Amino acid sequence: MNLSTESRRALVRQYKETPRPAGVYVIRNGSIGRVYVGGSLDVEGAMNRARFELNMRSHRSKALGQDWIAHGAGHFSFEVIDRVKEREDPAFNRKAELERLLSLWQEELQCFGPKGYNTR
Repeated sequence: MNLSTESRRALVRQYKETPRPAGVYVIRNGSIGRVYVGGSLDVEGAMNRARFELNMRSHRSKALGQDWIAHGAGHFSFEVIDRVKEREDPAFNRKAELERLLSLWQEELQCFGPKGYNTR
């Protein structure tokens, strides 16, 4: 597929201007049932970053990193569990909505304490 320079620039501009899906994701340790719940304005990018950090042994959750090494990557799953529903309302605050969803899911999945990897 050969695109003209102008067409390629238009596609790149469109890509950069399109907001990434915001949402909440979970990393589950299938061996012991512990979870890490995170959220981001670019949820797919955040999951990719978390996977990369775990592989590089530099994830912010030391307990998650230790279990990643001990149990192996094959025992972990990554899943988007909720997305921010975009609205046309000018008062809509994407970041605030994400924080609300993240808080709800952290409470629901009990990711703090013995069942999770999150820290307060």
